[in-house]
Amino acid sequence: MIQPVLLTADNSGARLDLFVVQKLPELSRSFIQKLIEDGNITLNGKPARSSLKLKERDVVSVFIAPPEPARHQAEDIALDIIYEDADLIVVNKPAGMTTHPAPGNPTHTLVNAVLSHLPSLPEADNAERPGIVHRLDKDTSGLIIIAKTRSALENLSDQFKSRTVKKAYIALLKGGMTPKTGIIDAPIGRDRAHRQRMAVCETGRPARTQYTVLKYYAGYTLVEARPETGRTHQIRVHFACMGHAIVGDAIYGSKSEIIGRQALHAGRLSFKLPSNGNIVEFTAPLPPDMQSATDKLK
Repeated sequence: MIQPVLLTADNSGARLDLFVVQKLPELSRSFIQKLIEDGNITLNGKPARSSLKLKERDVVSVFIAPPEPARHQAEDIALDIIYEDADLIVVNKPAGMTTHPAPGNPTHTLVNAVLSHLPSLPEADNAERPGIVHRLDKDTSGLIIIAKTRSALENLSDQFKSRTVKKAYIALLKGGMTPKTGIIDAPIGRDRAHRQRMAVCETGRPARTQYTVLKYYAGYTLVEARPETGRTHQIRVHFACMGHAIVGDAIYGSKSEIIGRQALHAGRLSFKLPSNGNIVEFTAPLPPDMQSATDKLK
């Protein structure tokens, strides 16, 4: 049932439609007049005309139906599908592709591509993200799971919430990261000075990242990072706070001549299949741009 917006007239003599326009300026006058005409705006519980004059303490009820969930368009975009069964698919997402539609990126996303392969996807808590269990940043490449059914979506979401899903990323860092193995345990929250960024701060949420150095280069380090928590930009923020920002990360570090985006790749993913509970692990090799970057450093 639609819950009305209740407005009480604070003076008399105002037209009904103009009164609602004044109280709800985000709605146009023509839209309000159509609501009145259709009986979706009532005066003291009864239908009324737009021109009717209000009296002090009259109660105006405005009924506005919520917008229908956006129907995302399927787009014929090639997918690198690593695994698929009746419940889910695992995709190797390329860098430069946004995970799901959002303001500024309404099309050409992973969701648009998957809808071409799977016309029907279950909605998550947010209808804008059908089938999405977790996300990767636009310029992070690698493995991501898409649920094909509502039960699989709920099962996988529970696995992420209980932190039983194991993820491993390959990252190329600036400088020589030491020691060779360690845990970065630092809370992450919204950067108060730059609201589009995250930062290590005492008031943030707990965040832990394990790492292992894979190889040292002159002025660079290749590491495997294994986040224990799933905070926004966690790996990028954690290494930046250690003084070893990810190469090419223009937000938390600086742009690079050897790669045109942050050198971060979700290379390994392990979880339980919703169908039988078996633990599976998938891997994706370094994409060409990261392989080229490391080859240059050799």
